[in-house]
Amino acid sequence: MFKNAPESLRLTLRALARLVGYPDAELRAQMPDLIDALRLEQTLPAARVRELEVLCRQVCALEPYEAEARYVDTFDRGRQTSLHLFEHVHGDSRDRGPALIDLQQTYERAGLFFDAPELPDHLAVVLEFASTQPPAIAQEFLGEMAHILNALFTALLERGNPYASVIAAVLEAAGQRAQAVPLAPEPGLDDTWAEPAAFDGCSTRGQNRPGEAQPLHFVRNAGNHHQGASV
Repeated sequence: MFKNAPESLRLTLRALARLVGYPDAELRAQMPDLIDALRLEQTLPAARVRELEVLCRQVCALEPYEAEARYVDTFDRGRQTSLHLFEHVHGDSRDRGPALIDLQQTYERAGLFFDAPELPDHLAVVLEFASTQPPAIAQEFLGEMAHILNALFTALLERGNPYASVIAAVLEAAGQRAQAVPLAPEPGLDDTWAEPAAFDGCSTRGQNRPGEAQPLHFVRNAGNHHQGASV
């Protein structure tokens, strides 16, 4: 069950969407403003906001190449820490395609048109969409992904990675509790790099290009004002 939804989650969810983004120069320059937005909306516990501020300071203190390399090592080197949420449950199987289509349709039913380089299940995209919804609907939407988010949180926590605090913040914004859960074994190296069989779906690995700008573009569809989301 959810607690009473806060009056607003818009700033919090958009700030968290940015914090899971590739830490290029633009994002590093924005980090103080993102922390200010979290403090302004007062959705997250103060202790969590302090953790996020520490993360931002760490990222900004690193050499740009080091910060970017750490991000790639964290999120692009294995399924357990992937920011593509459906990869945690579907991997590269053919089931992932229909799940992505369903999620895309969820965005469209809410009156939004999504046009961005990332796939619909990327956490930054999911959070950006949730930020456009009323708080109760946003929490319900994110709550349906809590088991995936807790798996991601656990994988980062076990590695001692400070980005675990961002995922914990996402769960808390959703009215959930961040908690450690059993993790599925990571696929072997041979399985990770194996080419998919012909007509067996396409692998998404390698599509995320961290060196390129990846803006999110959700645009209100003038012909559809429905405010709903379901997965």
